[in-house]
Amino acid sequence: RSQRSFSALVPEVSEWLRAADAARRSLQHVLAAPEKDRPGPTPTPRIPMATLLRILSAGYSPLAHVASRAPARSSRAVQIPCFRLFSTHRVLRRAAAPGIPYKQLTVGVPKEVFLNERRVALSPAGVQALIKQGFNVVVESGAGEAAKFSDDHYVAVGASIRDTKAVLASDLVVKVRAPCFNPALGLHEAELLKEGSTLVSFIYPAQNRDLMEQLSQCKATVLAMDQVPRITIAQGFDALSSMANIAGYKSVVLAANNFGRFFTGQITAAGKVPPAKVLIIGGGVAGLAAAGTARAMGAVVRGFDTRAAALEQFKSLGAEPLEVDVKESGEGQGGYAKEMSKEFIEAEMKLFAKQCLDIDILISTALIPGRKAPILITKDMVESMKDGSVVVDLAAEAGGNIETTVPGELTIHKVQMKRFHTL
Repeated sequence: RSQRSFSALVPEVSEWLRAADAARRSLQHVLAAPEKDRPGPTPTPRIPMATLLRILSAGYSPLAHVASRAPARSSRAVQIPCFRLFSTHRVLRRAAAPGIPYKQLTVGVPKEVFLNERRVALSPAGVQALIKQGFNVVVESGAGEAAKFSDDHYVAVGASIRDTKAVLASDLVVKVRAPCFNPALGLHEAELLKEGSTLVSFIYPAQNRDLMEQLSQCKATVLAMDQVPRITIAQGFDALSSMANIAGYKSVVLAANNFGRFFTGQITAAGKVPPAKVLIIGGGVAGLAAAGTARAMGAVVRGFDTRAAALEQFKSLGAEPLEVDVKESGEGQGGYAKEMSKEFIEAEMKLFAKQCLDIDILISTALIPGRKAPILITKDMVESMKDGSVVVDLAAEAGGNIETTVPGELTIHKVQMKRFHTL
């Protein structure tokens, strides 16, 4: 870090600019003189302006700069100021600690044991990219079968197939789900990690404090992919948003598959079929993806969110934004929604109860980071919906937004010959 504030460097920068301008004018004067009277080569500033700005913006502090004058070579020689190269703080000149060569590191890709999990942390293409950089990659047998990647695909790009214990003992372990109990081995996956290893996975540390304690005992370095900030420079690492986008799209596909009618309106010789009415709660990445997909399929879409910006995004996708009378901002940290006041929650529950009487499909995506998902749709609201209606709860793993949700299962809720599909 710089030992001098940026404001203290401003006078030095100004002085450097004045000297550079003086050098430019002097050089023009020399070039305008007759060739026989021109002096020999003279020193010029050795540090370009772009480099100077990079040094300052990086936080380095120049220790000194001095001006010297070129020796006169003729009677008309012009003295042009020049500068010595900047010196950085002595800490920056220390030799960096030698790292570990890639060829000595092993990356492990275990098979996911979480119920109904079909994803795999690395595809064969990703493994090939790591191997080209020199890493050794080991993949658990059958790790990619659910994602349609056979062991032969991984072997073809240079990976080695190993058992569960060998893979989890790698220097760097990449997973989709956080480590959990492995029923086949009768052990927790965290117990099989090598001491001092690195784990890259979705972790959700606020909800998994016991897991964090286990990982700290094995002195593991953990990179929680769910904690990647939603900023421009980190977009390439935002796996959470990427998965949410797919979940929003898939929720509409699943709802359409279980809905007994068409999404888009139909006009036939026998009459007209009205379009499906879809309510989406939560205008995050998943909610907006669901709104765009449902609109593309011809449904009438309505969207609700506690954030004004999300309502505007619903509107831009062709959905009808729904609001309550209570004026309260739902903007939270990191682009997420915050927990609302009691008055606001009562108003939105009345809105949802009214909407449930009219809609055909409800998709809920409301989550609060580090908290259990709020219950927004009660059992009575579900039972008030029309026969054959479908509700999709994308917050099921965090407790669910719908009271009738059974995480990981497709259920049919029957009340007086009515059927409601809950995904």
